Amino acid sequence: MTTPDPQPSTPAPQQRDRAYRSPMGIAGGVLLLAIVAWLGIDAIVSGRDRTPWLALAAMIFLVPLIAAFTLRPAVFAGEERLRIRNPFRLVTVPWGEVVSLRSGYSNEVVAKSGRKYQLWAVPVSLRARKKAAARDAKVNSQRAAEASGRGGRRGGGMGGGFGLGGLSRGAPDVSDGPARAESDKVMDDLRELLETKGESEAAQGEVTVRWAYEIAVPTLAGAVLLAILVAMG
Repeated sequence: MTTPDPQPSTPAPQQRDRAYRSPMGIAGGVLLLAIVAWLGIDAIVSGRDRTPWLALAAMIFLVPLIAAFTLRPAVFAGEERLRIRNPFRLVTVPWGEVVSLRSGYSNEVVAKSGRKYQLWAVPVSLRARKKAAARDAKVNSQRAAEASGRGGRRGGGMGGGFGLGGLSRGAPDVSDGPARAESDKVMDDLRELLETKGESEAAQGEVTVRWAYEIAVPTLAGAVLLAILVAMG
């Protein structure tokens, strides 16, 4: 009697990488590119003498530079590695090579080699941190007031309970846990991935760095052309 062949096991589907980008950076980049395109095209169409050439050289220089610092930066966090797309480099760091994720005046990844790689796509906002700290302090004071109010109801009779109960009903809902700035929440997500994936066999490997020649070459070409035109007077 023959037994049926076992069905081949299907591999678990790979989860898509989490992508982190700066919405404010993208919005600012789109606005700057629109201004450069408007002024540059106007100068090329209606300019005289060397003005169209100067405008063209300036656009070749500025457009990739603006895109590099605003639209390009992104962080992709996967099951095995962290990919950091900065203005002029693409850095791939396996989780096993990450020592720590630091947050100070900038967010950065520290590798086992001691090299540090800044996360351009996750900029630190000190203003957002101050707002989060102020919101957290307000929530804590509200909770303390509610706790003292519950103690007053237990010991103060009906009158105190009525007044404090009215305040509690009018108070806004507060979430559990301290308030956090958006960039700090992103770093918390990345630290969680590091803790869960850092020891896995698939997350081992070497750090690789690739330069963004598609950004550097036109930027350099535009700078050289602009310098030559300015030097020619």
